[in-house]
Amino acid sequence: MNAQTERLTLTGGAGAVEALRDAPAPDAAAAGAAPRGVAIIAHPHPLFGGTMDNKVVQTLARAFVQCGYTAVRFNFRGVGASAGEHDAGIGEAEDLLAVVRQVAPQGSIALAGFSFGAFVTSHALAALWGEGRVEKAVLVGTAASRFTVAPVPPEAHDRTLVVHGEADDTVPLAAVMDWARPQILPVTVVPGGGHFFHGQLPLLKSLVVRHLRSLP
Repeated sequence: MNAQTERLTLTGGAGAVEALRDAPAPDAAAAGAAPRGVAIIAHPHPLFGGTMDNKVVQTLARAFVQCGYTAVRFNFRGVGASAGEHDAGIGEAEDLLAVVRQVAPQGSIALAGFSFGAFVTSHALAALWGEGRVEKAVLVGTAASRFTVAPVPPEAHDRTLVVHGEADDTVPLAAVMDWARPQILPVTVVPGGGHFFHGQLPLLKSLVVRHLRSLP
């Protein structure tokens, strides 16, 4: 993504996990701004071409880096140089938790995911929330029509941004609303937005940056 991008080989339940880590720009560190934490970002469905190089995933990483986070995106099992085979979200959630343990064993973290990755991230958020380390969460194009997305812990609502395209024809907006409604969880809708936010990635980035800069 930039000159500071570092390639990592981590370890998951199925073996090696290929990852990329982007740190905030050196000038930010020189100015005395300490990193806010580590953001772990999950990619869309592996069986439909999803990888850590997806444009939405890269956009999320840029937003986190701009706001002072170290951003880590990784390939789920069976994708790229990551070992193993697709596991319908179960093994992928294990992969995400394994990545968290290795790149952020302590300190503040943020979690983000796109599409299938948002579904996996929802379960990681539920598993990690009790540790008190999750500062922010971002769920984009959440695949609520295709998978059982975990509810967001009530105490995490103020720290969670859910973004969906109005014209998403992969995951209908209605499915996300049906998931969010019982939780009274707000959903930010991008007018005319499709699943991949073509032509609207700058807007998506600005929404995420605004969320990351907001309190709490």
